[in-house]
Amino acid sequence: MRRKAGQTRNREYVRGARILSLGIVSAGIMTFAYFSIASHVLGEVDAKRLDLLWSVMFVIISVIYRPTEQLLSRTIAGHRARGRHAGNLRAAITIQAAFAFAFLLAALILHEFLVKEVFEGDKFLYWVLVFGTLLYAGSYFARGWLAGHERFDLYGALLILESVSRVCFVLVAAIGITQGESAVAIGIAAAPFISMIVVPAAFRRRRSSALDKDLAAAPITLDEADAALAGPGTEGAQEATHDEGLTLRRGSTFAAAVAAIMLSEQALLNGSVLTVDVTAANVALAGVVFNVMLIARAPLQAFQAIQTSLLPHLTGLEATDGHEAFAKAIRVTLIAIAAFAAAVALGLLILGPFVLGHVFGQKYHYSAIGLAVIGVGMGFHLASGTLNQAALARDRPRIAGACWMLAAAFFLVWMFVPIVSEELLRAETGYALATALLAALLFVLYRVTSPARLAASSA
Repeated sequence: MRRKAGQTRNREYVRGARILSLGIVSAGIMTFAYFSIASHVLGEVDAKRLDLLWSVMFVIISVIYRPTEQLLSRTIAGHRARGRHAGNLRAAITIQAAFAFAFLLAALILHEFLVKEVFEGDKFLYWVLVFGTLLYAGSYFARGWLAGHERFDLYGALLILESVSRVCFVLVAAIGITQGESAVAIGIAAAPFISMIVVPAAFRRRRSSALDKDLAAAPITLDEADAALAGPGTEGAQEATHDEGLTLRRGSTFAAAVAAIMLSEQALLNGSVLTVDVTAANVALAGVVFNVMLIARAPLQAFQAIQTSLLPHLTGLEATDGHEAFAKAIRVTLIAIAAFAAAVALGLLILGPFVLGHVFGQKYHYSAIGLAVIGVGMGFHLASGTLNQAALARDRPRIAGACWMLAAAFFLVWMFVPIVSEELLRAETGYALATALLAALLFVLYRVTSPARLAASSA
C-alpha cells in the first residue's frame, strides 16, 4: 500500500514539475522580453538603472521572502500528507510581515544612500523598489501556499500573469501611449499585485474540492460541510494536530535558517563579481566574470521548478513513511543532474569560448577548461539544491544553513587569497570547489538523517 501511495505521489510530482517548468520558462522569456524592449524604449542610462533596480530587488526578495515560501510549502504539505487541516498560518504571516517591516525600516534608513548612490538621484526608482518589494511579500506567501497544496497549475499561472502584466507596461510605452522611465519601471511594482488575481481562484477550487469530498463520504448537511471546511473543531482533532502545529518559534527558526541559505547562495553566485571588481586592475574583468557566472545562473533559474515541487513532494513522502520513494526521488534527480552537468561541461569545453565571445561581443580570451570547470560547479550547485530540499523536508534547516554558510565563507576567502593568480580562473575554480564542498556536506547530512541510519543509531 505504501509503495503504491509513493508511486502515486511520484507521478503527481513529475506532473507538477512539468507544469511549473512551463510556467517558469514562460515567465523567464517574458522577463527577458521586458528588459529587451525597455532597452530600446529607454536610453542607455535609464535602461541601466532599470536593470540595477531589478537586480537589487531580486536579491532582496530571494533572501527575505523565499524562507516563508518554503516554510509554508513544507508545513502545509506535511499536514496534507497526514490527512490533517493545514493548521493556523498566523505564525507564517507574522514572520513574513516581520521580514517586510525589517526591509521597510532598512530602506527608510538608507533612503539617501539608495537614491544618490544606487539610483543616481532618481527618487521614483527608489519608491518602486520599496513598494515592489513590499508587494512581493504577498506574492511569495501565495506561492508557498500553492506549493504546499501542490497547486502547481495556479503557481505557474501566478508567475506568467506577473511577467505578462510587467511586459504590458513596457509595450504601452513602446507604442507611444506612455513614455519615460517611470512609466516602464512602475510595471515592476505593479506586477506582483496583479498576479494575486489567481489566489481567489485557488480558494474557490479548494473549498469546492473539500465540499465534494465530504458530501461523497457521508450524507451530511451543508452546515456540517461548512464546519468541516473551517478546520478541526473537536478537541480530539486539535490534539491530533498539536504536535505538528506551526509555532512562531519553530517557524522563525526555519525561516532564519533558509534566509541564511538564500544569502549564502547569492554569495556563491555574486561574490566573485564583487571581489574581482574590488581587486582587479582591469575594470572590465568584473563584467567578464559576471558573463561566465551566467552559465551557472541560467540552469539554476530553470531548476527552481524542480526545487519548488520537490520540497512538498519529499515532505509528503517523509510524513507518510515513504522512505523508499523518498530515496528514489533524490537518486533519480541527482542522476539527471549529473548527466546534464556532464553534457554542459563537455559542450563548454568544445564550444564555450566561441559561444561566449560571440554572444557578449567581447574581445576576451575565455579558457575552455575554466568554462568546463564552471559547468562542473553548476552540477554540484544543482545537486546541493536537491539535497538541501531533502534536509528541509526532514526538518534540518539549521544544519543545512550551516553547510551553506561554510561553503560561502570558503568561496569568499578563496577569492581574496591569490592561490590562483589569474582572477577569472580563480573565480571558476573557487566556485567549483565551494559547490563541491557544499554538495559533500549536504550529502553527509542526507545520509546521517536517513530513517534507516537513525533507526540503527537508536538500536
